[in-house]
Amino acid sequence: MVERSPQRVLAMIMAGGKGERLMPLTEQRSKPAVPFAGTYRIVDFVLSNFLNSGVLAMYVLVQYRSQSLIEHLRRAWGIGSPNRQSFITVVPPQMKGRGKWYEGTADAVYQNLNIVQDFAPNLVAVFGADHIYRMDIRQMIQFHLDNQADATVAALPVPIESAKGFGIIKADAKHRIKGFDEKPQNPKAMPGNPKMAFSSMGNYIFNVDVLMKALEHDATGTGSHDFGRDILPTLIKSHKIMAYNFLDNVVPGVHPYEEWGYWRDVGTLEAYWQANMDILGENPIFDLRNVNWPIMTDASGEPIASIVRSQLDDAMVGQGSLVVDAKIRRSVIGRNVRIGEGAEIEECVILDGTVVGPKARLRRVISDRFNLIPPGTELGHDQLRDHNLRYSVDKSGIIVIPRGHSYGGRAVPLILNK
Repeated sequence: MVERSPQRVLAMIMAGGKGERLMPLTEQRSKPAVPFAGTYRIVDFVLSNFLNSGVLAMYVLVQYRSQSLIEHLRRAWGIGSPNRQSFITVVPPQMKGRGKWYEGTADAVYQNLNIVQDFAPNLVAVFGADHIYRMDIRQMIQFHLDNQADATVAALPVPIESAKGFGIIKADAKHRIKGFDEKPQNPKAMPGNPKMAFSSMGNYIFNVDVLMKALEHDATGTGSHDFGRDILPTLIKSHKIMAYNFLDNVVPGVHPYEEWGYWRDVGTLEAYWQANMDILGENPIFDLRNVNWPIMTDASGEPIASIVRSQLDDAMVGQGSLVVDAKIRRSVIGRNVRIGEGAEIEECVILDGTVVGPKARLRRVISDRFNLIPPGTELGHDQLRDHNLRYSVDKSGIIVIPRGHSYGGRAVPLILNK
């Protein structure tokens, strides 16, 4: 292990994504602000990873429909320190450089090079804000230092037969990166394993001088101004760029029954729904009940959920919710949800503040926040009828009810008994 002086690390978190494939969940918010698992927002996972890893200086770069995200960060993540070394600060577009909005991930950091210089870090961690995972970032930093790298890319092994849908890293036996292929037809196998390929996770560690020079050079030209498409393919020609195998990352408190190296890009409705299903059960493949590496969010002042004469199997129910004489199976129920008598909910994600009327039957439904679902509503039981209704139906058959939806303008009363 290379002995180095203590490293001063600054995190630049990319949280401006539109999340177009998650519509209508991103109709009024950016992708990192989308609620997840009944309690969290997607952004909470990357912030918790940095906080648990002891990297306490974080700038969160926002852009698209950012007010919901900004309010969440204010409530949940308003940390600070008298020595100004611990902070989570929101950074909207500064309209510097070309005087435009952020044009890509690299441009977002380029427009804020002044705050990088002011903090004077040795290393800059550039991470996305829209993935579900746990990661000890200190281990990636140590790998970067041990290999005396100029930049390091977090890489997730994926089966080579499905690698066509990813940005694939070409690396040698020592994990030095030799090239990048975006969704290649013939993916190159990762070193030592012909059945797997290295997929870029979009998370990077840079030596600060290398990053600043690369961004300044990129800003003078045309292109997408993106780290994966522009910065790194250029740097590999002249610098030492390494691939860090995410499966080597050891997070405390992970149980044997969990999927090792769990990481999900919840960029589609089906992926988002499935990730919610992954947290359920006695032995979930991604267990949120990890006290050694907690995922943090805003504190809730509501009482614990109330379950009255109901049947729940393989379900999670958020604080402040009331379930009366209902059946819930394999579902995630958010906070302050009301579920009326005779309702049946199966494989659903019901977000905060939703009212489900008596005798409603929902299957494979994602309901955004503050919806009013009338008594007797049936969704997910008749595919033909579902496609003729006014909500989004994903190609996988998942039905999505947009935020604050009121059927025919008729509000459902909060009193749920007959």
